[in-house]
Amino acid sequence: MGRRVKILSVSFKPADAGAMLSVLNGSLRGGLDLVVLPETCLGNQESGVSAGDGVIEAVREAAAHYRTNIVFPLYMSQGGVERINTALVINREGAIVASYRKIYPYWSEYDLEPPCAVTDGGDCTVDLDFGRIGLAICFDSNFPNVWQNLYDLGAELVVWSSAYSAGMQLAAYSLIHHYPIVTCTQVPDVAVFDIDGREILYEKGEDTCATECTVDLDRCIFHYNFNQDKAERLIADHGADIEIEKDYWREQWFILRSKNENASARALAASYKMTELNAYQSDSRIKIDAMRINL
Repeated sequence: MGRRVKILSVSFKPADAGAMLSVLNGSLRGGLDLVVLPETCLGNQESGVSAGDGVIEAVREAAAHYRTNIVFPLYMSQGGVERINTALVINREGAIVASYRKIYPYWSEYDLEPPCAVTDGGDCTVDLDFGRIGLAICFDSNFPNVWQNLYDLGAELVVWSSAYSAGMQLAAYSLIHHYPIVTCTQVPDVAVFDIDGREILYEKGEDTCATECTVDLDRCIFHYNFNQDKAERLIADHGADIEIEKDYWREQWFILRSKNENASARALAASYKMTELNAYQSDSRIKIDAMRINL
């Protein structure tokens, strides 16, 4: 089956709890798979919000009511630490299923009172009912190890909440790791980067930018090497269901996609023993390094 994920990114400038909930509830509708809010969307509160606080409960209720998953970034207090830059992930039942903590807070966050703490990353990825998402926040965009870790942990889609837009930095990570990236910022703007590094959506608003997009997590990218003949046979056998969406002859890559939700490009490619690009690169590195000799 194809995996088409309906995402709503609600970008806005930080607001108090009442204003934030008004923006969120005014943007929600049924049929969404994932809703994303911007970094520290409640602003720089005097101290972080604790688990069980009214605003967290209200967002949980909204997720359950609209049967959607929500990424809710805010400053939280936890374990005696008063300010942690956090992104909560709330599932369709309204349960908190993950808590990501910004790995690289920005320098001005240490000047807040109380200052932002540097902790471990917490839940960098989480499995939702449509697939595994990875999480990163704002200044994390400057550190390639964050994005490599998300790939290593199996992220199929990365959600990046932020104060600024980043742009080409994110395009580079989506190109290198071949996962889509969806942004939600305080600017406010929204961008979506595809598995080939292209920016396929960009919208900017004045006070709020609520943008919907659909990301197909079944689309997959391959190298020509050892795959071209197999792909030809696959298309010959299943051309009504699967197609080569894009052919990058300079890079010697191609993207497969399903034409309908009753077929899976990824599953069919695996049945023809095709190897996706990231796996091919990783396997090649391991095998070639094993042959390396010291001179």
